[in-house]
Amino acid sequence: MPKASRPNIVYVHTHDIGRYVQPYGYAVPTPNLQAFAEQGVLFRNAFCANPTCSASRATLLTGMYPHSNGMTGLAHRGWSLNDYSQHIVHTLRDAGYTTALAGVQHVTSHQKGEPWKVIGYDTWLGNRDAEQAAVAYLEEAPDEPFFLAVGFSDTHREFGPVTDAGDPRYCRPPAPIPDTPETRLDMAQFMTSAKSIDDKMGVVFDALARTGLDETTLVICTTDHGIAFPAMKCNLTDHGTGIMLMVRGPGGFEGGRVIDSLAGHIDLFPTVCDLLGIDPPAWLQGTSLMPLITGEAEDVKDAIFTEVNYHAAYEPMRAIRTKRWKYIRRFENRGHPILPNADDGLSKDVWLADGWAEMAPDNEMLFDLTFDPNEAHNLVGDPRYEGALAELRARLDAWMVETDDPLLDGKVPAPAGSVVNDPDGISPRARPRSTGAG
Repeated sequence: MPKASRPNIVYVHTHDIGRYVQPYGYAVPTPNLQAFAEQGVLFRNAFCANPTCSASRATLLTGMYPHSNGMTGLAHRGWSLNDYSQHIVHTLRDAGYTTALAGVQHVTSHQKGEPWKVIGYDTWLGNRDAEQAAVAYLEEAPDEPFFLAVGFSDTHREFGPVTDAGDPRYCRPPAPIPDTPETRLDMAQFMTSAKSIDDKMGVVFDALARTGLDETTLVICTTDHGIAFPAMKCNLTDHGTGIMLMVRGPGGFEGGRVIDSLAGHIDLFPTVCDLLGIDPPAWLQGTSLMPLITGEAEDVKDAIFTEVNYHAAYEPMRAIRTKRWKYIRRFENRGHPILPNADDGLSKDVWLADGWAEMAPDNEMLFDLTFDPNEAHNLVGDPRYEGALAELRARLDAWMVETDDPLLDGKVPAPAGSVVNDPDGISPRARPRSTGAG
């Protein structure tokens, strides 16, 4: 595709919202996201590669799994990419794009000088009021084609006070969480934050329409991972890895279509290369989704692979998900949940009060997603499922070997100077146990 006809790209993202938005069928009022979905393409079975903040974004922006790109922990705790030239902005610059960043980026530390320069953006629009900074950029008629990243954090804990966007009397907590007054209030606060995100994203969408740029702009709207409730964020069930992913713009991303095929963040970089007609970098580990858009294929992959390494504390896990099955393997079992990896909040307090800290997780888990979509009944040990278990074990092992997963050699090391919590602690806010090499 010649430079003059290549679409602009706007990447709009937020923390910790999973699929808990209106277009995915949840009672969370997000009218701007609903309107966006009705104009574009919604991927119903989209997943992150790692349900933690920096690792998830790093996968999307490099097209590589976290253990391959280096982001096995959190940027603000000392982790970084192995090579920032693998960030998508460099490939796009080579294709003639100017690049700009507004708001959250979370793939390099704010302590590292000017983070936008570390990553390689041409322009930094500021960290506050990201939607207004984006509007100003769009209204100033930027050179085209451009790549604009706009990041928000409202849906990250701690949540703000409840507004009319969420009344705790009429809220229902997410599936893994019991229905109590405390958890309903927790969900109402989340809904308020989700409405705030919807308002801010709506400001950006309106600016694209008002400037006429929506006709020539591909908009990628997504989140990093599941919502920040126990057994969701930082977990490899669909509660943690399931994400909203909606794309609108040139190249067939229109018409209010819903795609049920498996898709992941890791597939977006190769999809952009395919759409633009540029050679994909050799390091990409995902698969272009364009055959789903053009109708050339019903599926482009038959499995999703996911991982966790460090969040607040070390908790190594790997998983494979197919349309029917989920297999999760834990590589350390301390006899209790790794509680610092669950963000503090009302729902966590409810679980702790009823003994969650003493509930040892299973080392291996197999779930039949047809009959157990909430992944609550572990089938490991049931002889009826030995065939499925053996196949998924073998496929996970093969993926780890193929991607040179460092976990094959033992503990994944933390970088020197990184901040890591004691896995036997309770809160991510507790004083870190280690700030040295892991």
